[in-house]
Amino acid sequence: MKRLAIVLFNLGGPDRLEAVEPFLYNLFMDPAIITVPQPLRWMLAKLISKRRAPLAQDIYKHLGGKSPLLDLTNEQARALETAVRGDFSDVEIQAFVCMRYWHPMSDAVAKDVKAFDPDHIVMLPLYPQFSTTTTESSFSDWDRAAKVADIIAPTKRICCYPTDPGLTTAQVQLLKTALDQARAQAGEKPIRVLFSAHGLPKKIVDKKGDPYPQHVEQGARAIIDQFGEPIEDWLVSYQSRVGPLEWIGPSTDDEIRRAGRDGVALVILPIAFVSEHSETLVELDIEYKELADECGVETYIRVPAVATHDEFIDGLAKLVQSSLQQSQNLCPAGATTRICQSDVKACPMR
Repeated sequence: MKRLAIVLFNLGGPDRLEAVEPFLYNLFMDPAIITVPQPLRWMLAKLISKRRAPLAQDIYKHLGGKSPLLDLTNEQARALETAVRGDFSDVEIQAFVCMRYWHPMSDAVAKDVKAFDPDHIVMLPLYPQFSTTTTESSFSDWDRAAKVADIIAPTKRICCYPTDPGLTTAQVQLLKTALDQARAQAGEKPIRVLFSAHGLPKKIVDKKGDPYPQHVEQGARAIIDQFGEPIEDWLVSYQSRVGPLEWIGPSTDDEIRRAGRDGVALVILPIAFVSEHSETLVELDIEYKELADECGVETYIRVPAVATHDEFIDGLAKLVQSSLQQSQNLCPAGATTRICQSDVKACPMR
């Protein structure tokens, strides 16, 4: 092997306020998000994106008028290149960032990968937990673009890694720091840990057999088991609920209200987010902090995303190495059996 391409997948975000509405349109045009057929999906995407754009623009104004996700993902890509070179010193390695709903998107990135002319490709989502709405959607769009670009290099897919030791070790270390801060502020008051993940409509889990909530629960349990000291009061919750559909729960905002009634301090770990973006920097840090204040939660600490934490990046590098050593795609990389339960219909390794 002379050249290795690693394609990092994420959702993306608008790079200016004028891009908010087309970003939302791309999101809602995805059949993995709105499952109705055309032309109804096009009509709904136009309507919803237009209606939601002003509210979303207000959110991005808190972030300087754009999403920080691309810059942060590029930092992860460069850090991963450095880590992987330690295992493949004689191989030219390039990590490509591929966003689902805003630039750089699959068509452009596939052309760049084709020009790089790799001997092998590893597809690595920056969604640790598999979902039909994230990983499957990104992989499907990449497959389409790669076919158009005539990419023929052997390709390995890393579908998920919710309990990967690199990820969980980084989260444990960050959680310990946050708990120390909470104890210093709360004194003798009990502390509750919320593992907050982006929510999903319940019908996606029920009808598609999406394993996402199982993966979130498995990741939270892995962090608790690895922590080294007992954490008695903890649970998983889900944020970012929108629209009239029933979503998986419990919701993070309801759990903040309950924490106020119970008189506990809160530490919130964004378990499904590996980079800072609007859901962490605005929803968790501003909107939910205001809710916590209103509900009498005096201590509210948010754990940072893992970002370029050494343990996390080293874990990703090991996943890349393991995937290249396998004769077939396995879930997760390096495993001998899949982690999804047998009744999970949407598992890509089923």
